[in-house]
Amino acid sequence: MAPVFRPVAEHGLLVEFGDRIDPSTHAAVLALDRALAANPFPGFAEAVPAYVNLLVRFDPMVTDHAAVEAALRALMLSPLPEAAQTAKRVVDVVYDGPDLEEVAGRCGLTPEAVIAAHLAGDYQVALYGFAPGYAYLSGVPQDITLPRKEAAVRGVAAGSVIIAAGQCIVTTLTMPTGWWIIGHSPTRILDPQGARPFLFDVGDRVQFQRVSP
Repeated sequence: MAPVFRPVAEHGLLVEFGDRIDPSTHAAVLALDRALAANPFPGFAEAVPAYVNLLVRFDPMVTDHAAVEAALRALMLSPLPEAAQTAKRVVDVVYDGPDLEEVAGRCGLTPEAVIAAHLAGDYQVALYGFAPGYAYLSGVPQDITLPRKEAAVRGVAAGSVIIAAGQCIVTTLTMPTGWWIIGHSPTRILDPQGARPFLFDVGDRVQFQRVSP
């Protein structure tokens, strides 16, 4: 699918590479993100990658939508930078979530089999979401892939390990969620006062490691 360019307000351009989540589409998003980091156009502010699109923000006092689109098209016609070596992050998990038994029942597995499947997942940081440090991880095994709950639950604690729709998140704030809570993690994902506020970079690999309570 050829990329589609959509203006966003007066200071943004959304570049859409597809309409469904798949590895090749996400790879195209990340490749353009790397190209912009290496060769920013005049007025470039930031790029925000998601699963199938890239939001490019710019200074409207310096450039406009048409010029930004032309710059992006020129970048995509040039050889795009290869992906840098990504880090591997290890995240500890205590599998004591209130939804673990129900996830097992819905998937036709035992709780221990759910845990084993979760530990075996091949996780990659796909994007950051709406909350600080809220990293969406792809790679949840098909055996434990469930849709979101019909209704969200309020007051889910920070550090909860949640899964839904083939994705996994370690929450960083207390908030509502309609995802399935299978455990909690003592690993600190968000450190607002630290030199590195977020544990992950987009593209990092993540390995979950079971620990005792």
